[in-house]
Amino acid sequence: MDTTLQDPLVGQLLDGRYRVDARIAAGGMATVYRAMDTRLDRVLALKVMHPSLAVDDAFVDRFIREAKSVARLSHPNVVGVFDQGTDGTYVYLAMEYVAGCTLRDVLRERGALQPRAALDILEPILAALGAAHRAALVHRDMKPENVLIGDDGRVKVADFGLVRTVDTHTTDATGAVLGTVSYLAPEQIEHGTSDACVDVYACGVVLYEMLTGGKPHTGGTAAQVLYQHLHEDVRPPSEAVPGLAAPLDALVAQATARDPRLRPPDAVALLSSARTARGELSDAQLDAVPPQAKEAPAGDGAERTSVLPRAGVQLPLPGTADDAELNRTSVLEVPPSDAAAPDGRTTRLRPAPPVRRGPFADPRRRIAALVAAVLIALGVGAGVWYINSGQFTTVPAVLDMPQAKATGTLRDEGLGVKVRRDYSSTVRRGHIIATEPGIGARIRGTGTVTLTVSRGPDIVTVPDLAGTPVADARRKLRDRGLVPGTERKEFSDEVAKGSVIRTDPESGSKRRPDTAVALTVSRGTALDVPDVTGDERQAAVTELRKAGFDVKFADAPVHSPEDKGTIARQSPGPGSAKLGKGETVTLTLSQGPEMITVPDVTGQNVDDAKQQLTDLGFAVEVKKPFLFPQDTVDTQSVDGGKKAPKGSTVTIRLKGAL
Repeated sequence: MDTTLQDPLVGQLLDGRYRVDARIAAGGMATVYRAMDTRLDRVLALKVMHPSLAVDDAFVDRFIREAKSVARLSHPNVVGVFDQGTDGTYVYLAMEYVAGCTLRDVLRERGALQPRAALDILEPILAALGAAHRAALVHRDMKPENVLIGDDGRVKVADFGLVRTVDTHTTDATGAVLGTVSYLAPEQIEHGTSDACVDVYACGVVLYEMLTGGKPHTGGTAAQVLYQHLHEDVRPPSEAVPGLAAPLDALVAQATARDPRLRPPDAVALLSSARTARGELSDAQLDAVPPQAKEAPAGDGAERTSVLPRAGVQLPLPGTADDAELNRTSVLEVPPSDAAAPDGRTTRLRPAPPVRRGPFADPRRRIAALVAAVLIALGVGAGVWYINSGQFTTVPAVLDMPQAKATGTLRDEGLGVKVRRDYSSTVRRGHIIATEPGIGARIRGTGTVTLTVSRGPDIVTVPDLAGTPVADARRKLRDRGLVPGTERKEFSDEVAKGSVIRTDPESGSKRRPDTAVALTVSRGTALDVPDVTGDERQAAVTELRKAGFDVKFADAPVHSPEDKGTIARQSPGPGSAKLGKGETVTLTLSQGPEMITVPDVTGQNVDDAKQQLTDLGFAVEVKKPFLFPQDTVDTQSVDGGKKAPKGSTVTIRLKGAL
């Protein structure tokens, strides 16, 4: 039953702009529709929050946060958000429409994937998450359902509905951990907080599932699966797929380590590990077919590339529909005199009246025959033209075009597109090296053209980036076909703050494209932090800012020996560390000393008296008489019952012999 017929939004114009054409999917928070932007005349996806949730400010805030978070990301492997708005009870996001299927569809249809296909899908996922992690965002709900594979083979990460900044708490208003049970990291389950490492863990589970066709942790209830996440390591995928290469086992183990400190710190680091693992595999290992793989559906064959196209698509085969139309003939059958009519009744033909002999004796028949002859000639000519030329087109010139432009040019001609990649020392990365069929070749109007896209040179040189601002350095690495890797900071008197000191591998090194290059970035000149402990608040701020530092204050003051309202302590402390110009020193204000009631210890044993005073936070000084001291306290410097500052010294004097 077509559920879109019951959906009140289908056929409506949302917000006076978006015409809702069909429902694509429904989830716990929202329904996704295919729609037309009538203002810009483009197809897009509308994610509309369920009206029952729109009254909950927390859900609306989360929904809008998704739009703002994803809008901050500009990456080809992230589903883009174009607009966000409200129309009555409907709160919506307008997003990029990706024609294709999800990774879940592919796994359901194909079972386990070959390692090459699994890595071809994993790498763009990690590239997308890496961009999010570098923008201080965590996806928190990575799973095959949120990975879209377009008909053109592009992989995109979707549904940043659970996204949060790295430093925020990650439970919802009810305290329940957000995310899907099979992909939750142990620290999400145990503590309810998460950082980039939880996405790394989920990607490790997704990779395991692609390689084996099943999840690493299973059970009859969610509680059983959660228990396994907390107490059991993910088993090597080679146990389920005998003969699977060891680097793939190591990659899964690295990503799914239960201790987040043992995982790569973010998706960029995991992407580097994945590419390293790929480089250690032979073609035979990459193309090994796992026993859990299902037979490819009709239309799949040797020409299928490693990135799978849309699940279930049946490609038109030459010589079927088109040829059937060409071979169809029209035959006029004249029934006999007693033939049965279509309605079952018998029709008896009457004898024809006498006519003049000869087929063209009647002038009207001669005209009709002439017209028929002309029409037949035109029909035959059209048929000959269609057979020889009409059903074909030519492959347009797309060489050296960027991939996106070439794909658009071919699709404008009605042609399908497949993509493969190869190295080239003459064609820029991301541009077209060749086509199959070649440029100008004849091809059926509904045929498919395979584009060979340049990966850049087979070997590239790491550029000299010393002194280059870090944003420009990242761009230069990408232009060379290299991947900006981890960044660490250190002080430098020679290199300006925010510029590159050195790279790893070092400049001039020869590497394959897509190699990660780590950057060491300058914090500027190291500056000594002045001691402002005990200073008045404004005086401390002035001195630190004059020295080149930013200043912030701790939330709550503390008791200290310093006067009330002055600086009790600072972080970093003087002499303990150096900071770069513009970095922050945190100050804590003093509430003054804490006043403690001094107990009466006269008459007590000296050791007991010292212990009692010390436990309360006092320093103790013992004075003994010159001759014949005893062990009993005679007097104390602060009378019992009076108050003294915590940490101050109380002097006790011992009795002497009579």
